[in-house]
Amino acid sequence: MADSTRIVVLDGYTINPGDNPWDRLEALGACTIYDRTPPELKLERAAQADIVLLSKVKLDAAALQSLPKLKYISMLATGYNNVDIKAAAKLGIPVSNIPAYSTESVAQTAFSLLLELAMHVGLHDSAVKKGEWVRCPDHAFWKTPLIELDSLTIGIVGYGTIGRAVARIANAFGMKVIAYAPRIPLEPGAVPVSFVSLKELFASADVVSLHCPQTTDNGGFVNAALLGSMKPTAYLLNLARGALVNEGDLASALHNGRIAGAGLDVVAHEPMLADNPLLTAPNCIITPHIAWASLAARLRLMEIVVANVSAFQAGSPINVVNAQHLK
Repeated sequence: MADSTRIVVLDGYTINPGDNPWDRLEALGACTIYDRTPPELKLERAAQADIVLLSKVKLDAAALQSLPKLKYISMLATGYNNVDIKAAAKLGIPVSNIPAYSTESVAQTAFSLLLELAMHVGLHDSAVKKGEWVRCPDHAFWKTPLIELDSLTIGIVGYGTIGRAVARIANAFGMKVIAYAPRIPLEPGAVPVSFVSLKELFASADVVSLHCPQTTDNGGFVNAALLGSMKPTAYLLNLARGALVNEGDLASALHNGRIAGAGLDVVAHEPMLADNPLLTAPNCIITPHIAWASLAARLRLMEIVVANVSAFQAGSPINVVNAQHLK
């Protein structure tokens, strides 16, 4: 089956910008790889495909109906909200994702953002290189209050694989861990954690870190009301999905000093729009959705993609996210 399988990758550049070869995937069938696919070309490019791999290209119900040869979809990411998985299931198309490949990189990035907010390393490096230390009458100086993480409380929203990894690092820093999860896990792991309501978490945490999936029900749930309940000294981290946060409300909270700062690796519209209010919000650190993108993580992603396709070809697809809806 491998030789006759037609595989199309619709947006492969961020997975392999040149350091993560597709050769193992190409061995599984006739493989066509596009770095990027604009919306107007997605149906044309996928028309003859048995298998489509994608990350940010959107396949809604209408698009899926227009691809009668399509038999299988594998995401090139953990999230799968860009594909209508129920519509795919009705057409008998399994959709797989890439679970847990980026856990350590995302957790590391969460603390990169938090440590920058707490210690402002970049600000002080810039000041030193501008000559401020050379001209300083004292042996040391700091341009902003510096925050010690030990004994602070981190509130983790979503306690899956990444949430637990963040908790493990927080515990190593001496932080108290509280968490919110719709379903409290029976075995939350070795790190001491207290599960609380979402309202209590936002009100009591010194750091709120989002690690939950985006659903049809939770868009913009981090709004003015929740932000207003936070301590004025608290920080918000978002390494999940940008649309979980009402960006206008967050910008207002930062401008008004309602919270102390934010560290974001995601925004609601990616690439970021020029009029995003967070671009001019004070003490808001934004990275361009890089938490998943270490080479180590992308190598693991490629391994799982190949395993997904191989398993489908063998008749036993794995990592299927719409199994409960399939005919």
